[in-house]
Amino acid sequence: MNDHALPRLSLNDIGVEYRELVTTQEYGPKPRIEGVQILDLRWFTDDGGAFTELARLDEQGCLAVLPEFQVRQVNYSVVLPGAVKAWHFHFNQEDVWFIPPTVRLLVGLLDVRTSSPTYRNTMRFVMGAGKAQVLYIPRGVAHGVANIWAQDAYMMYLVNQQFDPEQPDENRLPWDVLGDSFWQIQKG
Repeated sequence: MNDHALPRLSLNDIGVEYRELVTTQEYGPKPRIEGVQILDLRWFTDDGGAFTELARLDEQGCLAVLPEFQVRQVNYSVVLPGAVKAWHFHFNQEDVWFIPPTVRLLVGLLDVRTSSPTYRNTMRFVMGAGKAQVLYIPRGVAHGVANIWAQDAYMMYLVNQQFDPEQPDENRLPWDVLGDSFWQIQKG
């Protein structure tokens, strides 16, 4: 059938009770946050399993892919189904997150730095889910995760300062500062 023979439709051709409900999904690039980096890792699979190199360090303990980032501590976290671990940010610490390809977590980022050109921008995406990536989160970018699926999820993350319980660089915002729908599966 020739598409040119069919009449074009417009919003006026849609029932009046539906017109105000019509939206169009956006397919262009999503807003980014200044300084945030998502770096793909090589994920090698064979009939015996899989392998990825998480980090290569130079003689000073700096990451090869982020030479200014000196690793001072490595952490492991388990996120139970239904848990939302958000929002927190650091004044001095930066994070590099790895969520294994065999699990999935919903990641949220919010730029709270008033001097940033992307102040108030948000990013919301799934990590893991078959991809081997690391996520670099600069200081001043609020971050969190939600496990909105039915299995435990886990993550490893590198930080550039050691945790000090006497002077913790752990600053919090309410989990629902962007609304509770931010942490839910988007329907539609």
